[in-house]
Amino acid sequence: MSRNGPLALIFHALFVVFMLAPIVVVCWVAFTPEGFLSIPITSFSLRWFRALANYPEFVHAFGVSLWLGALSSCVALLFAVPAALALSRYRFRGRDALSALFLSPLMIPHVVLGIAFLRFFTSVGIGGTFVALVIAHVVVVFPFALRLTLASATGMDRSVEMAAISLGADGWTMFRRVTLPAILPGIVSGWMLAFIQSFDDLTMTVFLATPGTETLPVRMFLYIQDNIDPLVTSVSASVIAVTMTVLILLDRFYGLDRVLTAKGGDAGR
Repeated sequence: MSRNGPLALIFHALFVVFMLAPIVVVCWVAFTPEGFLSIPITSFSLRWFRALANYPEFVHAFGVSLWLGALSSCVALLFAVPAALALSRYRFRGRDALSALFLSPLMIPHVVLGIAFLRFFTSVGIGGTFVALVIAHVVVVFPFALRLTLASATGMDRSVEMAAISLGADGWTMFRRVTLPAILPGIVSGWMLAFIQSFDDLTMTVFLATPGTETLPVRMFLYIQDNIDPLVTSVSASVIAVTMTVLILLDRFYGLDRVLTAKGGDAGR
């Protein structure tokens, strides 16, 4: 087994520092007792975490982001799973064009998508509604759900399905007992990536959100337009803490490596 040389280790260390430094700085500033952004901080304080109680808009926006991300990711998977199975198993005319169409939202800047969705939803009379926001997010996160589900479906051993059919299983039973468990890691990975993309989106959502449907990134963006204080860093630190807790629980009960690599389940091995 080859071992990394000194240059590779230095590169890896610099890369980790480059990735983690902004997170560390944000969390550090969140504990400042001062009323302004500064580093280093003079002492540790929970002042700005307590200040969050005076801004229920952030809590409401966080709930909207969670609900929007979960709903749009689930809806995207309802379309991504059959699309991935069809693309991975059948060769038909227009297959490549259809695959490119499914992935096309990845190539369009979110500013363009935001303006286009705003114009379209306004013309059909649903502009400013939560339904419009969900539809837009489904379109944006669908490629992420599709890619990971497709990777899992492509790597699945189909002889297991053939064995199930030869033993008398019908199509639905085979899908429920064999196919779905085999591609489940890809589905979970696709859902997580789609949720993160939906939760984090600002560029497109800022065109579609209304005061009742503001997501957390939009609320933070609007706040820093009028205020320069560490409150947004305390919001960011709280979100980071929630994210780390979820990842630790996911790794504990499911295995983070299976989620990130979309490895097949036992049925597909």
